[in-house]
Amino acid sequence: MTDQIVEVLNRLVAHYGFQYWWESDDWLSDWLTMILIQRTNEGNAKQALKNLQPYLTIEQLEQLTLEQLEELIRPAGFYRQKSQAIKALLDWFKGHGGEVSALEHFSTKELREELLSIKGVGPETADVMLLYIFKRKAFIADTYAQRLFKRLGLGDYLSYEEMRNALLPIPEEISWEMCREWHAVIDIHGKHYRKQPNMDESWLIK
Repeated sequence: MTDQIVEVLNRLVAHYGFQYWWESDDWLSDWLTMILIQRTNEGNAKQALKNLQPYLTIEQLEQLTLEQLEELIRPAGFYRQKSQAIKALLDWFKGHGGEVSALEHFSTKELREELLSIKGVGPETADVMLLYIFKRKAFIADTYAQRLFKRLGLGDYLSYEEMRNALLPIPEEISWEMCREWHAVIDIHGKHYRKQPNMDESWLIK
C-alpha cells in the first residue's frame, strides 16, 4: 500500500508539474496567512494580510494592541479568535528566541507539540507551519487528501490525525521539497475534481 500511495502522489506531481520552482522570502506573511486562512477563503485572508502590510515585522506586530489587530484582520472573519492566535504565536516565537533558526534544535515531533500548545493552532495548521516555515518533512492530511484517498480506495480516514498517523513514515522516505510538491498537487487536483466530479482518476492507480 505504501508503494502505491507514493506512486499515486508522484503521478500527480508528474501530471501537474512542480509548483514550488521559486522560493518566497516573505516567511512572516506566509506564517500569518496560516492563521488568517482558517475558516475563510483566500480572498478574505489576502485582504486581511494587505491591511497588515505596514506592520509586517515581529516588533511592529507585537506593538499593535489586540483591538488594533482585530480591526486590521476583520476581513478574514473570526477576527477576535485569530487576533488572539496571532498574539499567542508571536509570544511563543519571542519566548523561543525570535528566530526560526533558534528552533532548529527541536525534533520535528517536539516542535509539533510546541506548536500545538499555542491557542488557535490545530493539527493541520501545525503541520503546515512545520512544512513551510520550519522546513520539516510532513504530510498534510487535509480534506482534499482524505477525499482523494477514499475515492482511490487507499483508505477511508475519519479524521485528520488518523490519516496523518497512518502515513507518518512516508515523508521520511522523500525530500522536504517533494513533501511540499505533494501537498500542492493534492490541493490543485482536489480543486479540479470539485469542479468536475465525474473526472476520470483511473490513471492515478494504474
